Amino acid sequence: MPRLPRLATAATATLVLGVTAAAPATAHEPLITDSRTVAHFGLAAGQTPENIALEPDGSADLTFALARQIAHVTADGKTRDGRVRVLATLPAVAKAETPVVHRAVVTGIVRAANGTRYVSYATGTRETGIWRVPGNGGAPVQIAELPRDGLPNGLALDEHRNMLYAADSVLGTVWRVAASGGKATAWAKGTRLQPLTANPGSSSGYGANGIKVHRDAVWVSNSVRGTLLRFPLRADGSAGPAETRATGLAGIDDFAFPGHGSSVLAALNDTSQVVLVRRDGTRTVVLTPRDGLSNPASVAVRGRTLYVPSGAFVTRQDPNLLLARLRYPAGRL
Repeated sequence: MPRLPRLATAATATLVLGVTAAAPATAHEPLITDSRTVAHFGLAAGQTPENIALEPDGSADLTFALARQIAHVTADGKTRDGRVRVLATLPAVAKAETPVVHRAVVTGIVRAANGTRYVSYATGTRETGIWRVPGNGGAPVQIAELPRDGLPNGLALDEHRNMLYAADSVLGTVWRVAASGGKATAWAKGTRLQPLTANPGSSSGYGANGIKVHRDAVWVSNSVRGTLLRFPLRADGSAGPAETRATGLAGIDDFAFPGHGSSVLAALNDTSQVVLVRRDGTRTVVLTPRDGLSNPASVAVRGRTLYVPSGAFVTRQDPNLLLARLRYPAGRL
């Protein structure tokens, strides 16, 4: 999630960070093809898609950050793409004082195999934490409280261990809580997860942001440091030493693994790009504003279909959901 404009002002400037150095895709064999925008959302209504979880039928569940909503969007490549249905709305908070964003926002989302959805909610009040939304779209219930002076952002689910992991962008911490709910514990922390400054009014206040559980490790992006980190999951469930797996990813938000390997597709919010980061560190820009990106905040992959929600938090133009096709099977990326 990028820094949001204050309620009483126009959009703030984007972070002043360098454009990612990336190896260009060849003109003869692009890695991504058939990109198209399948849904456009209402900026004035707060329909700013921040994070995404996929349903078994290929449709998508999105968090509309500013509207405090979880929405279902048909996006499976069929003729009825783009139909939006609100599943749930998080409770309003009278005096939200979320650090950096200064309002209540719904951020990360994950979906369990049984259809239950979990979301991160940041308010600056006791409502800050992880909330559960029943599979039928019933009323959200808070299952864990997180520090009100933090900003829980990306969310990951490890169903094998029945654990949720939330990346806190302000406190530079990965919180862990049982999927059944309870007390959250600080699973990982340190300089590499922190923002460059703790000043809530600064655009350098975004540290840990996107997060995924992949191959016995928890992976975390740090937006302002432009890094992708890997924390091994030890046998007892604790965090192993952090490994820096990629650098130079200015403005990285959330990301996804297109296969079982270590290649990553990452949303670069500042430059409105999606990049493929290979295991050897080489990078290729695969989608840009020309394809319709407008401050993309997350990425999801199902088979050879790529999903990219754009929140338009800074551009203030065309929040949307884009679909594209991977040219190669995931294992070849």
